[in-house]
Amino acid sequence: MIADIKKTTEQKMQKSLDALKADLGKVRTGRAHTGLLDHVTVDYYGSPTLITQVANVTLIDARTIGVQPYERNMVGAVEKAIRDSDLGLNPAGSGELIRVPMPMLTEERRRDLIKVIKSEGETAKVAVRNIRRDANTHLKDALKKKEIAEDEERRTQDEIQKLTDRFVAEIDKALAAKEADLMAI
Repeated sequence: MIADIKKTTEQKMQKSLDALKADLGKVRTGRAHTGLLDHVTVDYYGSPTLITQVANVTLIDARTIGVQPYERNMVGAVEKAIRDSDLGLNPAGSGELIRVPMPMLTEERRRDLIKVIKSEGETAKVAVRNIRRDANTHLKDALKKKEIAEDEERRTQDEIQKLTDRFVAEIDKALAAKEADLMAI
């Protein structure tokens, strides 16, 4: 019973951390990386399809992403999807290849992005704390039903708190790394 509570708590906290890292990966820095376009969807014959399923996404250089659709008639649709995405990118088509240059970030834009990632981090911390609260509630319920002893419940609460502290520290570390990445010119 206690092992199950600890295991599910840790798994949920790990999912929260993974979700934060995925969200941080979407916040763009001055450098290009192919993962930036992973969530962009293209209208592929009437159905929304991920760009990675209709085109080959590669890096041309450190500041340019190359997108080559598998079908020549999809160039316009892919270009439009990238332009309409929330990334603020301006693709330029040249034949079958679409070049997506990464614009330089201004100091003001960098500071705005840092505010965004700090907000994301705070949301992740709240999620981890809510998971801790749920686990403690399960422990208290088990104690009321006399399924576990009082000292067992207290010891498990301490372990869950240590788990929470560990994940909050990992969230802080991920935020610090992304902030340093954003401020690097």
